[in-house]
Amino acid sequence: MMRQLLVFALARIRGIKVTEADDGVDALRKLAAGKYDIILTDINMPIMDGLKLVRRVRTDPVHKDVPIVIITTEAGEEDRRRAMELGANAYITKPIQAPKVIATVRELLNLPA
Repeated sequence: MMRQLLVFALARIRGIKVTEADDGVDALRKLAAGKYDIILTDINMPIMDGLKLVRRVRTDPVHKDVPIVIITTEAGEEDRRRAMELGANAYITKPIQAPKVIATVRELLNLPA
């Protein structure tokens, strides 16, 4: 449900093509098969959580500089600090608001408002 909301919100940004992944492992498979401009992930995912995904992406020479946005229910300062230390560029807590997500993506991709 949350992923559908994000896809709908991102569709408002002209030129954005969204690829969805079911979990961190699926995301890594998709990253291995292509190049992406930005990654949005949750911390809480099955098989591989979002923090492990961030760590793995930051060690991948092809995607190490791709902006990563964490969108999660984990609102604690320790969770935020850990995500940012691992290499996330932004941290948004749920419930998400589409304008906040859109603004964050536009900012990280240097897209006009």
